[in-house]
Amino acid sequence: MQHASPFAAAAMSQTASQSPAQESVYGDLGARLSELIAEQTDFIANISNFAALLFNSLPQLNWVGFYLLHGTDLVLGPFQGKPACSLIANGEGVCGKAALQRAAVLVPDVRAFPGHIMCDEMSRSEMVLPLFKDGRLIGVLDMDSPVLNRFDSSDSECVQRLLQQLMDGTLVPQWRLAPSAAPAT
Repeated sequence: MQHASPFAAAAMSQTASQSPAQESVYGDLGARLSELIAEQTDFIANISNFAALLFNSLPQLNWVGFYLLHGTDLVLGPFQGKPACSLIANGEGVCGKAALQRAAVLVPDVRAFPGHIMCDEMSRSEMVLPLFKDGRLIGVLDMDSPVLNRFDSSDSECVQRLLQQLMDGTLVPQWRLAPSAAPAT
């Protein structure tokens, strides 16, 4: 078995806003992720297992998955949960906004978010994080919850570290990498 990466260790260390329960959960996820990607570098296999790992390990989620950049649009990738929208235009909805801004977007109440794309009527809050490889945007990770205010900055920081750990251990095909660009303002 491979030892946890520095990113897994970082996920295990407590942040100022992280509770001991979060520390334990995200630390365990970092270790489990290390095991999942230790002998597998395939992009689709690794992001598929990552979505399943989060969906089955974190409480109060009803959808976890990836939207992958295809041209300027986001196309549905591996996910766990109900069937979802298969195409999201650049800048549209929470996922499109996160991709356009190349930054995390946390939405405490999706019904109050202008332009929210409703794929599951049970979703009440959402967190979308950009996915990068070698500084290039390749998509977003979308997490939905049936609970208002489910996600906070601690969740965002921890999942971003797990995403970094995932991408450090994953080979992404060159054709999948978008040109490097500065965030939109």
